[in-house]
Amino acid sequence: MGATAGRTTLMGEGLQHDDGHSHVLASVVPNIRAYDPAYAYELAAIVRDGIDRMCVRGEDVYYYITLYNENYSMPKRVADLTDEQIVRGIYRLLAAPELGKDTRHARAGAKAGTKPLAKARATGAAAEAAGAGVLPVRLVGSGSILQQVVAARQLLGERGIAAEVYSATSFQQLRAEGLSVDRWNRLHPEAAPRVPLIAQVLPDGGPIVVATDWIRGYPDLVAPWLPANRLILGTDGFGRSDAREALRRLFEIDPPHIAAAAIVGLARAGRLSGSEAAAAMRELGVDPDAQDPRAL
Repeated sequence: MGATAGRTTLMGEGLQHDDGHSHVLASVVPNIRAYDPAYAYELAAIVRDGIDRMCVRGEDVYYYITLYNENYSMPKRVADLTDEQIVRGIYRLLAAPELGKDTRHARAGAKAGTKPLAKARATGAAAEAAGAGVLPVRLVGSGSILQQVVAARQLLGERGIAAEVYSATSFQQLRAEGLSVDRWNRLHPEAAPRVPLIAQVLPDGGPIVVATDWIRGYPDLVAPWLPANRLILGTDGFGRSDAREALRRLFEIDPPHIAAAAIVGLARAGRLSGSEAAAAMRELGVDPDAQDPRAL
């Protein structure tokens, strides 16, 4: 159990606990199963799986589970969510909110001057799959930063942008499964190709923004199987000793930066203009000329 995990979760503890890379190191061990859970029910499912694999089935595996010391509310388990979905590495935590009346109510409680952004329409098969034809933004988080992702969803909703939220309990397990699928496809050219779980859960569609308390090399473990319209946020650079909010703003993984990244993704997809995206970033308080935290 990594009990002081992440680069921003500890309050003023100094640099000795600023771990933003241990999941990347763990990913090179062939028989490890590494997890970064956000909620108690996720941790419980992972521990049950570990007891079963190591103590009941006698598998030659061991677990690395990162935990945090930040206090936040533990939600109820998502309806119909299975332990298998949790331990495989990713599941949808929150569906995209209904736009329209609910969004107008959200805007009424937003800061003065908040303006809805134009909603772009999807076309073709992707639009049919999306039901209403508007492809939602996909926000992905893990560990304590999942709370920042959920808050970013609210900021986007206030601006008329629907966003789903996914909890990624293990990029390492998703990569291991992706590599196994790639190998099977390579050795079975006569068969229909299999599709890795990460590509099934996050196929081509709306922009994807991934935010964690780790360097970007951690979620980049699954980059080969993600669509091109993705933005990865992380804590690259030297650690700092400060309050959580200040550290997350510094490393650009707080709700405004996550929401801004999603808006930039929409602009890259042609669903917003560059000027609209730039204006939204200013409204969110994101400074495009801020110094790169890797250079500090």
